[in-house]
Amino acid sequence: MFVQRGSSRSRVAIAGALSMGLVFGLSACGDSKDEEPGTGATSLAAIDCTPYKAFGDLTGKEVSIYTGIVTPEDTPHKESYKPFEQCTGVTVKYEGDKAFETQILVRAEANNAPDVAFVPQPGLLQRLVQTGKVKEAPAEVAANVDKFWGADWKEYGSVGGKFYAAPLGASVKSLVWFSPKEFKDSGYAEPKTLADLKALTDKMVADGKKPWCAGINSGEATGWPLTDWMEDFMLRLSGPETYDKWLKHEIPFNGPEATKALDAVGEYLKNDKYVNGGYGDVKSIASTTFQDGGLPILEGQCSLHRQASFYAANFPKTAKVGPDGDVFAFYLPGETADSAPVLGGGEFVAAFADRPEVKAFQTYLSSDTWANVKAKVSAGWVTANKGLDPANLQNPVDKLSAEILLNPKATFRFDASDLMPAAVGQNTFWKQTTAWLTGQDTKTTLDKIEASWPK
Repeated sequence: MFVQRGSSRSRVAIAGALSMGLVFGLSACGDSKDEEPGTGATSLAAIDCTPYKAFGDLTGKEVSIYTGIVTPEDTPHKESYKPFEQCTGVTVKYEGDKAFETQILVRAEANNAPDVAFVPQPGLLQRLVQTGKVKEAPAEVAANVDKFWGADWKEYGSVGGKFYAAPLGASVKSLVWFSPKEFKDSGYAEPKTLADLKALTDKMVADGKKPWCAGINSGEATGWPLTDWMEDFMLRLSGPETYDKWLKHEIPFNGPEATKALDAVGEYLKNDKYVNGGYGDVKSIASTTFQDGGLPILEGQCSLHRQASFYAANFPKTAKVGPDGDVFAFYLPGETADSAPVLGGGEFVAAFADRPEVKAFQTYLSSDTWANVKAKVSAGWVTANKGLDPANLQNPVDKLSAEILLNPKATFRFDASDLMPAAVGQNTFWKQTTAWLTGQDTKTTLDKIEASWPK
């Protein structure tokens, strides 16, 4: 379930989810030695070794990895490297560190960088490239990315027009959690457009329900779920090009596009008829933790909760998560049924060495081969690699996320607040939208965030 990203908001979110216990766990790979051929660890050696012969005899060589992905989420990662090690004779040395995001910069600048680092967001990749220590991706990796990923993903791994880092894992934020049983019993249908979503919400109100539940309290990171709401609506109502300009401050934070997006969020979260099912009024959203936000779905106290794929970990282990279970999710639709904007996050593979064994390992990680191996040994993991066979994924949320990410119409955009300057993305954006939720008007909110943008 773990996809680390580049802000304290994301770390708090993931840590909170994990502290509740992984809904699916890693049991899918725990007993893999007893599984049938074609599943689990017994099939990991059955890969084509041909692509790695071009790098010469690598027997006895080592490649070091440094990442923020730590125990127990590191176990399936290590398992997924075994076929490469068996093919090449290379030993992969894995180092996970919760302080990765600060220490990787320190290590790079001190000439103590690892061979490979899993970078949790494009902004950090840009800073690492500025140290002059990151190597451009080899031709084999570029070819894999051109084949298996969309141009938007390759752009996130590029800096200054040069391609450095292939995508790795991904997460989907554009989800709405719901009760499949309630939908079936009440005759509700999953919405295909934003207008459908509004109509569904109004129908639930007419049926005597408080449709939406939400929680944005996250300690020092309180407010981050609101930024996700706004980013989703910014992407849907103004399109990806405007979204890109907004996060780069090429258009003002308080412009008409942002105003429209935040007001659209307000139609849901500042509407007493719509929220906060199971907890109270609009203001109760600010005091409800993000971990608890969607739990009233299980009690029938609310019907809808917008939150990312990793939120599945917050439901009790006794709750069945799936299309015929106690709770599941649907894609937060676009303005039209033909549009497919996706807000999310992911990691990128940056290399600080260009030895043959490092290039070979980068090639493996950027391949469809690794994507399918990783899927077989992981629960709570997905990738936007087009070579992924969704049948190899371990749980329904992963499969739903893959369906969204691999939709040919999908337009993926990284979480904007993770790409903005920290003074905005991890400070005023959180704080001012929280103030907005508890009574501050839209104009004042956006003006204050705009004024905080570094000159």
